[in-house]
Amino acid sequence: MKKRIISVILSAVLCLGILAGCATENVPAAGSDTASVEEQSESSADMTDAVDPEGTHIVVDHFGNEVEVPNTIETIVTTSITPMPAVYCMFAGSAERLIGMSPSSKAAAENSLLADIMPEIKDVPTDFMTGGEVNIEALLAMNPDIVFCNTSKEDEYKQLVAAGLTVIGVSTSQWGSDSVETFDGWVTLLGEVFNEEDKAAGITEYGHEMYDMIQERVSGLEDSEKKRILFLYNYSDGTINTSGKNHFGQYWCEATGGINVAGENDTKSLEINMEQIYEWDPDMIYITNFVPYLAEDLYQNTAFEGHDWSVVRAVQEGKVYKCPLGVYRWYPPSSDTPLMLLWMAKTNYPDLFADIDMEQEMKAYYKKFYNIELSDEDIIKIFNPTREAAGA
Repeated sequence: MKKRIISVILSAVLCLGILAGCATENVPAAGSDTASVEEQSESSADMTDAVDPEGTHIVVDHFGNEVEVPNTIETIVTTSITPMPAVYCMFAGSAERLIGMSPSSKAAAENSLLADIMPEIKDVPTDFMTGGEVNIEALLAMNPDIVFCNTSKEDEYKQLVAAGLTVIGVSTSQWGSDSVETFDGWVTLLGEVFNEEDKAAGITEYGHEMYDMIQERVSGLEDSEKKRILFLYNYSDGTINTSGKNHFGQYWCEATGGINVAGENDTKSLEINMEQIYEWDPDMIYITNFVPYLAEDLYQNTAFEGHDWSVVRAVQEGKVYKCPLGVYRWYPPSSDTPLMLLWMAKTNYPDLFADIDMEQEMKAYYKKFYNIELSDEDIIKIFNPTREAAGA
């Protein structure tokens, strides 16, 4: 199986090229298989040469709107779509053109490997956003060529467009909670925006291969054998939110052979209390990197005064896990999504995945996709995110 996984990575790299180095709402529009690698490269070069650097082209964003974007894009801002800076940086191989991002994106970047790979990202401004809100005047003063925003933020989108900015809507839920397809949608859109469609292929194929492999192994589990899982999606000031049926936690649970204890709730982020957690009594708890707490806070019962975690099965049995943080948080879709699938499946069912050496898979993945040699210290950092990564 190890050889199979690595061979898939190698084949995907040929498609990725430089990549190696929320429901959507409708709003008014704002504005040959036999070819050799050399022939494909020449064809791509011819297409690039044909693009007028002074011209524009039309992109259909995830709102379904046709957006006229410049062929030459020098400055980029991301607002409410927090994973996009990391996705863009890995797509482009640089943070050079990124001139603004949200404080939450910055917090993740500063406390991840992305800051080691591309230290310039630590200098990207965030002061045009406060409390999740965009200061339009400050953003206009930055004069970005394009702005990426979340399609769930319709009011923000309309304000940005009304200000005369070139805005591209990016969805976090157009593909339901399927993280592999969501990431594919993001990278495909980036390929269209930057006239570099060839970069959009590859990593999704690896993600599907990983998914299929996991399904083969967990398909024989009886319902009584499946782990019942609680995701702590958000947890601060005593307020606890978990992933309902329509958020990424549902996908992670189902894709790795588990059961989301909140999966019968037809919602995204579901606010719950300790009494509900006691009733569910989950076998395992996963804490996302949108939460400042670590597993030790639940084990030591120090997360929040009045919240007694000591009686919860997952805590009693030592089955509380902090989601890793690679080039971005692993809970939402990211360029590390296939690794999240493998890590969580192995964590849920270590016996079924005993042959998988997670550290070696991570090193192979980062080398082939990002051209990065992960050290043992890097692995430790990925598996032990800081509290500060939760951000604003």
